[in-house]
Amino acid sequence: MANSASSLEQKLAAFDPNALGDSAGGIYGLPFTPEEAQVVIVPVPWEVTVSYRAGTAEGPEAIREASLQVDLYDPDLPNAWQMGLAMEEPDEKIAAESLSLRPTAAEYIGWLEEGEPEATHGTFSQVPAQVNQRGQALLEWLKQKTGALLDAGKGVVVLGGDHSTPLGYLHALAERHEEFGILQIDAHCDLRPAYEGFEFSHASIMYNALKLPQVKKLVQVGIRDYCQQEAEYIDQSNGRVALFADRFLQAEMLGENPGRRSAKKSLPSYPKKCI
Repeated sequence: MANSASSLEQKLAAFDPNALGDSAGGIYGLPFTPEEAQVVIVPVPWEVTVSYRAGTAEGPEAIREASLQVDLYDPDLPNAWQMGLAMEEPDEKIAAESLSLRPTAAEYIGWLEEGEPEATHGTFSQVPAQVNQRGQALLEWLKQKTGALLDAGKGVVVLGGDHSTPLGYLHALAERHEEFGILQIDAHCDLRPAYEGFEFSHASIMYNALKLPQVKKLVQVGIRDYCQQEAEYIDQSNGRVALFADRFLQAEMLGENPGRRSAKKSLPSYPKKCI
């Protein structure tokens, strides 16, 4: 343990936060390994159920590459980089499964959009079950991985991938906390149950999160559009889901919400733990 601490001290002393980002280093070019870091980023290169355009599975690696161009100085926390941040290597098996399943799911979604032609029903009837099985496996994998990091005292960040990816992490948190809340900044509510037949759809992540009784509050900010089913779900949540849609926030900024609740007034209702 002493040798490990000494090694880290040597790396910190040798690191130049003003230099060009080192591609041989970690995220932002930082000199920390996941074992040494206080905060660990877990990349999840998964995008099987995206319903419009693929590419999000490449997000974690794209962010790692772009991070080398970001300066490290923060006027509020001048030595913040020394706290330790590291990103794990992406799991090649997860990436390969996403790459393999994505075309199948895309063809199935196309079949739905065409009105589910009976002539090809047999070709696509088993796709949801196949994707759901792998979605469950992804949940279990991420729950174990993030749970181990939490038990080691790490701060954990999950970096997708599509919106479905954090569910395993939420399960890990639920096993370790009696209650917590979620602050969601998004264009969509993602409260659809098994959207397009996919139980672990990107459009179902918050619906699935709210199956966890430990999630006492979901605050959704910046929502641009949502369906009637989601609106009814929110209305029937007895305040468990608080929606601050984009149009509401824009009106509030312009002083056009007299007599209506504001985002600031809702702050006291947040749980003590919020992610």
